[in-house]
Order: sequence, then C-alpha cells, then structure tokens
Amino acid sequence: MTDDRIRVLRIIARMNVGGPALQVTGLMEKLDGDRFDHRLVVGQLDEGEGDHLALRAPHVPVTRVAGLGRAPGFAADLRALRELIAIMREFRPDIVHTHTAKAGFLGRVAARVVGVPAVVHTFHGHVLYGYFGPAVTRAVVLAERAMAQGSTRLVAVGERVRDDLLGARIGRPEQYAIFPPGIALAPGLPRAEARRELGVAGDATVLAFVGRLAAIKRPDRLARVVERVLEARPDTALIVCGDGTEAGELAALRRFGDRVRLLGWRADVQNVYAAADLVLLTSDNEGTPVSLIEAGMAGVPTVSTRVGSVAEVVLDGETGLLVGTDDDELVAATLQLVDDPARRAELGAHARRFTADRFSRERLVSDTEELYESLLGAARRA
Repeated sequence: MTDDRIRVLRIIARMNVGGPALQVTGLMEKLDGDRFDHRLVVGQLDEGEGDHLALRAPHVPVTRVAGLGRAPGFAADLRALRELIAIMREFRPDIVHTHTAKAGFLGRVAARVVGVPAVVHTFHGHVLYGYFGPAVTRAVVLAERAMAQGSTRLVAVGERVRDDLLGARIGRPEQYAIFPPGIALAPGLPRAEARRELGVAGDATVLAFVGRLAAIKRPDRLARVVERVLEARPDTALIVCGDGTEAGELAALRRFGDRVRLLGWRADVQNVYAAADLVLLTSDNEGTPVSLIEAGMAGVPTVSTRVGSVAEVVLDGETGLLVGTDDDELVAATLQLVDDPARRAELGAHARRFTADRFSRERLVSDTEELYESLLGAARRA
C-alpha cells in the first residue's frame, strides 16, 4: 500500500526547556498523522540545561544525533552533518524543517546535498545582538544570509524578529511567514495548594521568574530588582523556576531565607504560575518569550523589559507593564503592581483572554499544516 503522506523531517539542536522545544513538541503531538509522516532529530543538551523531553514530553519519539548540540566543533559538526545526510537519504523527506541556529545550518546544508524539495527554517529569536562579540556576530550573519538563499520559507515567531533579520539582510520579505508561538498550558493547582506545594507563604505577594538563568536573561538584573522590592515590601516573595550557567547571580537573594524559593527545573510549571501574582522578565534580548505567554494563559500579569518581540506578547498597560532595561524602571513598575491587587487582577484577566486567542497550539498546528501543504504542492508543480 502506498503511503501518500507528506514526509517531514524536523531538526533541532537541543530540546532544552524553553520556547523552541515547546513549539516542536506541540507540532510532534498534534500534526495530523493521516496527512503527515513526521520525525524529530535532536542533539544533546548543554550543561545545566533542563531536559524538556524528560520533564514535559517523555512520550515524544526522537532520533538523537551526536554533535548536533549547541557548541560548535569542526569534527563533531562534520559527523553530525554526515549522519543527517544518511537520515535524509533513508527517510526521503518532502520537507526539512529546522529550528535553532546550528541545527538550521547543518540541517539545511544536508537538505541541499540530498536535494530535499522544500526547506523551512524557524527563527525562534536571533543572536544579532547580546550574545557574541562583533566578529562572531558578523560570521553568524554571513552564514544566515547564505542559508536563507537556499531556504524555501523562513518562519519568524514575531514581527520584530522578522524585521531585525531583514535589517541584517537575512532572507527576502516574501520568504517570511510569521507564526507566533502556540501554547497549551495544563491547569494548575488551586492557588493555596500550589503555594503549599512550592513552600511559599500563603499570604505573600509572589513574584516569579520562569526560564533559563543565562547571561542574555540578565539574572544579575533580576537579583538587583528583586532585592530592592523585597526590602521595600516585607510581605513579598520570589519563586524561580529554572537553572543555568548564571544561577550564581541569585546567590545574594538567599539572605531573604524562605521568601526566596529557587526551584530548579520542574515538570509542573503550571503550578508556579498558579502560585504567582506577578511574573518578571529582565532580559536584554528575546524572541517571543513563552514564559510570558504561559503567564498570560494562567491569568498572571507581567513586568518585563521591552526587548525583541515582547511587546507582541505583553500589551503595555493592558496585560502587563513594559519598561526599559534600567533597574529603577523595573523596580518602580514592579512596586506599582505589588501595591495594587485590583490592577493586577484586571491586567491578568485581559492577559488570559489575549493569549488564549493569539497563542493557541491549535492555531500554530493549523498554520504549519497549511504551510507544508502549500510548499509541497509548489514543489511538485515545479
């Protein structure tokens, strides 16, 4: 019997806890199996990263390729490229869809070698600033320009991300589609029960941070801001769900004792939002941060730096407050909402409605299925 399904090979460097892994999981779980035969290739995690597959999606089948992780290395990259070529020759995909920078480079090179009809790459953000020095950034831009020339379509998670990439002359406007993240957040425990589970005082005003403790997220700024808020308001507390190379930046907050809970990576992130009154984000650069989408779906307002596509996730003054990267601005906005429970409730209710409408997983799956079918039709006609 002939299998007429569209064959899609999805490639991502690592399934660490974060937006890209969450999007990939949703697509692997919900893409129509009657129309698509889709497989997932992943690399290895970096030290200190949470394993999204182990924590939240152990049922998703994957093919692991050694050397496909984030860190570059000529020998390991070459081995990974050869293995990707072998996988493609065996699977014979109609579409290769890559996610994250290194997987995007190696996966698209392999697709060219094999002659895959359609190649898609998703930019979940970019590394045009805040990550590397000028020389490395220039090399990354040149590589992305070259890869964009051989890509059938480029997907950006937000308009700001797309505009930044076009400003760097990566791809052409007509190549881009904008697919905001699609999220399905499990229901959390009742507020009081979630707080007991996480060891948080039931009557505290709880601030939360969810995500990687990496330099670009500025945990040093988070620590300074939270320290000032906890000093000014003794009835506040902080919970941090995540870990990373810069976790040490939060060490100064340990002096607040049980008012600060460093949870590490957890599978029940929905209970963190259930326990929280306000979510903080202090990054220098972002794509469309999934933690803020999840917070909105849980009805929790946000105070965040206005970077990347954050303004497409948080409506300033309507679902949260957006400010610059200055500590004083972040402290003032946080205290404003700490002191105004009615305002928090209003923002949170609007955030729930806005995120449920714009960032549903069903919408992401539908958009992706339509893209794949249009690409395959064009490729077959060609």
